[in-house]
Amino acid sequence: AIVDAASKLLVDVPRTRVPHFVKDRLQSLDQMIQLVIDAGYGLPDEDRHRVLSCLAYFADPDDIIPDSVPVIGFLDDAIMIELCVRELKPEIEAYSDFVRYRNQEASRRGVDPGSLKTERVDWLETRRLEAHENMRRRRRDGYGAGSNWSPTLFRAR
Repeated sequence: AIVDAASKLLVDVPRTRVPHFVKDRLQSLDQMIQLVIDAGYGLPDEDRHRVLSCLAYFADPDDIIPDSVPVIGFLDDAIMIELCVRELKPEIEAYSDFVRYRNQEASRRGVDPGSLKTERVDWLETRRLEAHENMRRRRRDGYGAGSNWSPTLFRAR
């Protein structure tokens, strides 16, 4: 019900005349909705509840400033979206990274991103492998590129 109400706001706002800064914030609202409903991402329950708590504000059209008030009716919604985005920054950034990864995988495979069955575990495994490769590269570069010297303190035999 919360997601449906927040989604309704995305439908209702374009029908009315609102300032651009309100319309700009609606993209972030859509991203928060996608974060919750994207089955491939599989947002953990604790994080899902946090996002739904933020989205709950948009379930009531008669919030602090009722949406029916001309020009300023969505001002409080824009402010709340901005506050929610700040609160959920880590979740939103991680989801954006996942979506980029899924789109890159779909492009690499020549398929539509919507048809690709990429899941959060695939993305996390790719990020884990990248982190290990970065660690190895930093270690190699730290010992002087092109040098024959290598660490001996922790060598396993």
